[in-house]
Amino acid sequence: MRSHILSYFCTLKDHRMDRKKLHSLDNIVFITIAAVLCGAETWEEIEDFGYVKFGWLSSILDMKNGVPSHDTFNRFFAALDPKEFERCFTTWTQSIVSKHDCEFVSIDGKTIRQASKMNDNGSIHIVSAWASLNELTLGQVKTSEKSNEITAIPELIASLLLKGTIVSIDAMGCQKEIAEAIRNKEGDYILAVKGNHPHLYDEIRSSFSLLKSTEFFPPVEADHGRIETRKYHLISNLKHISHIEEWKDLNAIIMVESERIIKKTGETQYEKRYFISSLNDVEKAATGIRSHWEIENKLHWVLDVVMNEDKSTKRKNYVPQNFSMISKVALNLLKKDDRKISLRRKRKIAGWDNDYLWKLIALSTQ
Repeated sequence: MRSHILSYFCTLKDHRMDRKKLHSLDNIVFITIAAVLCGAETWEEIEDFGYVKFGWLSSILDMKNGVPSHDTFNRFFAALDPKEFERCFTTWTQSIVSKHDCEFVSIDGKTIRQASKMNDNGSIHIVSAWASLNELTLGQVKTSEKSNEITAIPELIASLLLKGTIVSIDAMGCQKEIAEAIRNKEGDYILAVKGNHPHLYDEIRSSFSLLKSTEFFPPVEADHGRIETRKYHLISNLKHISHIEEWKDLNAIIMVESERIIKKTGETQYEKRYFISSLNDVEKAATGIRSHWEIENKLHWVLDVVMNEDKSTKRKNYVPQNFSMISKVALNLLKKDDRKISLRRKRKIAGWDNDYLWKLIALSTQ
């Protein structure tokens, strides 16, 4: 029987020769997702999972040809077209996203370090989109290196449903074409401005020294051994900004003043950051800017620390990119479960309890 989650991956092209298809695409994809949910990190561990869970898997899949070998898993994902896989993933994710009046989407890149060191073709850098309120990965695109995020981001944006969202990107993504792509998808943008746009950066700084701004001061935050104060300033009078017509629907510039006091040492750190935005609402802009850090803490950090992605030595052909996608499928399923325990505990319970494992997989259709 085809599992519900597999219905979203049924259009994948199987690149294996027909005479060598001892194990179906359904079996390979389902076993891999289920095994990674339970903590498997290597092809050998995924094969082991298949044998340990053979009885349970047989109640869901046609296992007449037994469990695929670790080499079979490796060869399959090495040949699988990652763009097809990412397209299927995005379609599935969009089906499980809960609707909010205003979702905040962060776009940022991450290098898979160990795999990059072992890859003769250079760095393996993945650009991902993260939905803050849903706490889900929406999609990903691979680039050859960090500098190519500029070309990868529009490709990622094109695959996403962004109507009514607020999209935040760091300075690498502060490009006219990217602003236009977001607005064409009916989303709003908040783009960080740094030294890569020196004239725009100077014009923004001058504007805040010459013009009155709308201000928003959120509550002081005191946790993680520090006290942080932030002040948000927004100016919609753009008379000092040249060529604003080149930035589609540019409506405001934003300055964030941050003061951080380290409790243990008393050291004070001060910073000013600047942004351009299609928004003209300082509180919404503040939420979008503040939520951008979540892609680092709730996606990249989790992939590295909980799922050990940064230590992965997988490097054959498309394997690093496709396994990163599998990890994000598993992470989305774990995040959709509302049990208030750590991700590590959820993965262990899934390995012990077939009913809980099936419950996680069934969340793929909600």
